[in-house]
Amino acid sequence: MSGLIFLIVALTLSVVGSVALWLRHREPTSVERSIDDFTREMHALAPPHRPGRDRPPPERRT
Repeated sequence: MSGLIFLIVALTLSVVGSVALWLRHREPTSVERSIDDFTREMHALAPPHRPGRDRPPPERRT
């Protein structure tokens, strides 16, 4: 009978520890987090800003 109690205690501690780790390391699921992730990815894909490149190209003279 003591072996069964030991297994129940070990299983309970394992489940509690697993749930605690899962809660600690889970990803946030708020709307703001999704927007922040999207903005961060858009900035990563955007070309680097170069001063003077926002002007239109000079007109060609023929």
